[in-house]
Amino acid sequence: MLVKVEENQLLWHAVDPRSRIWQRLPTMPNVVDEEESRKGSSRLWMWNMVEGMRIAEVIRGFFGQKNAFDEMPFCGCAIGAVGGYLYVLGGFSKASTMRCVWRFDPIQNTWSEVSSMSTGRAYCKTGILNNKLYVVGGVSQGSAGLLPLQSAEVFDPSTGTWSDVPSMPFSRAQVLPNAFLADMLKPIATGLTPYMGRLCVPQSLYSWPFFVDVGGEIYDPETNSWIEMPTGMGEGWPARQAGTKLSVVVDGKLYAFDPSNTMDSGRIKVYDQGEDAWKVVIGKVPIYGSDDSESPYLLAGFHGKLHVITKDSNHNISVLQAELCNNLDSSPSSPSSTLSQSSVHEFVDPPVETDAAVWKMIASRCLGQAELVSCQVIDM
Repeated sequence: MLVKVEENQLLWHAVDPRSRIWQRLPTMPNVVDEEESRKGSSRLWMWNMVEGMRIAEVIRGFFGQKNAFDEMPFCGCAIGAVGGYLYVLGGFSKASTMRCVWRFDPIQNTWSEVSSMSTGRAYCKTGILNNKLYVVGGVSQGSAGLLPLQSAEVFDPSTGTWSDVPSMPFSRAQVLPNAFLADMLKPIATGLTPYMGRLCVPQSLYSWPFFVDVGGEIYDPETNSWIEMPTGMGEGWPARQAGTKLSVVVDGKLYAFDPSNTMDSGRIKVYDQGEDAWKVVIGKVPIYGSDDSESPYLLAGFHGKLHVITKDSNHNISVLQAELCNNLDSSPSSPSSTLSQSSVHEFVDPPVETDAAVWKMIASRCLGQAELVSCQVIDM
C-alpha cells in the first residue's frame, strides 16, 4: 500500500494476508536524471499558461497543496507488479514529469533503477498482459504546460526494454460537434484493467472542473490495435473522484467500485459481458472514508477473493475480504454489525436480494494520519 504522510512523503507498507505481518518498505530513492532536473527549472508558474485545460489544478487538488510537487518526489507515479517485483513509474519531481522506473525486490528488500520510459508521464495507467507491463496515457509537460497523453508503451522484464504501442485513437473525441468543444474538452484515460487478455481503458473528456465519460477503448495485443469499448461497458463504468475508475478482475470477473454520494458507503458492480451491462452484486460496502485523502478506498484481488482497503476514523487502515453469499454454503442470518478493533473481525451485510456479502477483516494497522494513495498485489 502506497500512502502519503504529513511531511509530503510517499511511503510503502506491505502486509502478508496469511500471517498478517506488516512491513515498511525502504524509502523510494529520490533520484532523477540530469535531463529531468533541467526540465524541472520551469517550476509551477508555467502550468497556469494552459488555457481551457488546467490539469495541474486537478492534480494539485488531490493533495490539497499547490507546492506538493516541489516537496514530494514521485507524486502522481504509477505502479505495477510483474514477475514478483513491484514497479514505480514516472510521476513528478520539481514540477517535471519523470521517465524513470524503479523496481522493488521483495526478497532482497531493495530498490533498483531499470530502463526509463520513452516519455515522462504522471498519473498514467498501468496493466499486465502476458508478463509484460503496459503504460498508457497520463500527462506530460510540454513547452506550454501539462498536456494529456494518448501514447502507450510496454516494458518486457525479460529483456529490460521498452517498446512502443499504438496510441489510443480516442475515437469519440474526434466527433465533437464543433471546434470550440474539441479545443476545450481534452481526452484522458481514466482507468485501465486487463480483462480477458486485453487492456480495457475507460476514457473521459476533461475541462476543469468537469469530467464527461465517453466510453473507452480496448487494446488487443494479438492484433496490436485498439477498438472501441462496448457501449454498456464504457458508459456504465462507475467513476469516483476526478473521474477515475476503480476496478479489478477476480476469478475472471470484472468488478468496479461505485461510490455513493456520501463518504461512508458504496457498492460493488460486476460487468456482464453477455448483456453488456454492469450489475450490482454488493449493495453496501463498509467504507469509512472519514478523511479527505485522494483514495479513501481501494480495490484489490488476491487468493481468488475481492478485497476493499479503507481507513476508519481511528486511522486504522483495514483490508476487508468479501465473500458473496451465493458463494457460501449457507446465507448469513445474523444482523448487520460494524467493524471495530475489538470485534471478531467480521462484518455481515444483511441480504438485499442477491447483493449480500460477508466481510472479513484480514488485516488492520494504525498508520496515523497517512492517506491511502494506491495498492498493488505481489505474488511471491
